[in-house]
Amino acid sequence: MNPSNDSDKRVPAFQRIKAHVLGKIHAGHWKEGDAIPAEEALAREFGVSRMTVNRAIRELSDEQIVERVQGSGTYVAQQKYHATLVEIRNIADEIAARGHVHRSELHRLERLKAGDVLGRKFGLPADHTLYHSVVVHFENDQPIQVEDRFVNPVVAPDYLQQDFSTQTPNAYLMRVAPLQAVHFVIEACSPPANIREMLRMTLLQEPCLLLHRQTQSMGQVASIADMWHPATRYRFTGSF
Repeated sequence: MNPSNDSDKRVPAFQRIKAHVLGKIHAGHWKEGDAIPAEEALAREFGVSRMTVNRAIRELSDEQIVERVQGSGTYVAQQKYHATLVEIRNIADEIAARGHVHRSELHRLERLKAGDVLGRKFGLPADHTLYHSVVVHFENDQPIQVEDRFVNPVVAPDYLQQDFSTQTPNAYLMRVAPLQAVHFVIEACSPPANIREMLRMTLLQEPCLLLHRQTQSMGQVASIADMWHPATRYRFTGSF
């Protein structure tokens, strides 16, 4: 990541610095035990105050991405990986594991302004650009999920150039934005008319299982998605 080529300069400077450091680590340029540039050097590189750099490095240290050694410098920490009880699976792989055929239909792919509500959820200004996609996933030609997703361009700048008929948004994001954390809520609710139509739901009283999911990568919110599933065709399972 080149700090002079950020996709949107309105992203807070400390977040751009965090993304820069994380990008170097995930790409393998800086490995465990390697020293990262001094705060003064990063401040000059990004054209910001040392206080701004200090905040970025302090947060990375709190997240155990780097380790600060007094009188010596800052080093890439030994990486720790955390498992969650709910596995983040690519729906295409999930369907294939059942011996069935997956296909998808792209209904929307666009850029838009975050607005106040999404801006707060992403930690971004209201006029910051987000990417938005709506994809319907089919299992043996029966629609089982509407995926309505908003994506932070800082972590996935090429999102709008992807062909989501050949790969899922999840597969692309897992490749370019390594997962740090996931927050999710599952609820049963009545779907709006457009979701009911995309899922070909003919029973008016049939509810949907709605998965709200927020993922984090590179020290910031990467995507927020609502995934709608007809309750009579889908269920969530897990074990531990």
